[in-house]
Amino acid sequence: MGLLSLLRRLRSTPTDLRILLLGLDNSGKTTILKHLASEPITEIKPTQGFNIKTVVVEGVKLTVWDIGGQRAIRPYWRNYFESTDVLIYVIDSADRRRLEETGEELQQLLEESKLLGVPLLVLANKQDLVTALPGDEIATGLNLNAIRDRHWQIQPCSGKTGAGVEDGVQWALGQCRGGAGSGKAS
Repeated sequence: MGLLSLLRRLRSTPTDLRILLLGLDNSGKTTILKHLASEPITEIKPTQGFNIKTVVVEGVKLTVWDIGGQRAIRPYWRNYFESTDVLIYVIDSADRRRLEETGEELQQLLEESKLLGVPLLVLANKQDLVTALPGDEIATGLNLNAIRDRHWQIQPCSGKTGAGVEDGVQWALGQCRGGAGSGKAS
């Protein structure tokens, strides 16, 4: 029975995942994507459309779609929802004045039928700045504890230094491998 269980687990473990990376403009999505792809982050320009990178983590091919977050582009986000395995929503933790706006955008995403049940990873980016809100305050501000229809995690991180990014990706991989755990503010 041991070999049969192993074969079932291997067959049910995904080898290709589609990750949707969203958030307001200037939240650090492209910096995080470049960090995941081990690319230099010396020159980052605002994303006018989208970036796609394929990254292999622990034998799993992650196709990451980084969609621009400017107000004019956000209505087009829905064109990328199909077949999403994990939604990563990036927040600029130091931009307190836009917390309400980013919360409204996130709420709209969570109501989309094509994203129902899709695990949500909130990357509380720019934690390397002294003005950054901690993850638990962001979770409260975004009302994440009210989410009941999906697993979610908030992960403090810094796209600039990479701190916390891999931890978030590991959580996302765990969700796609059948891992449990929802509603956690790190």
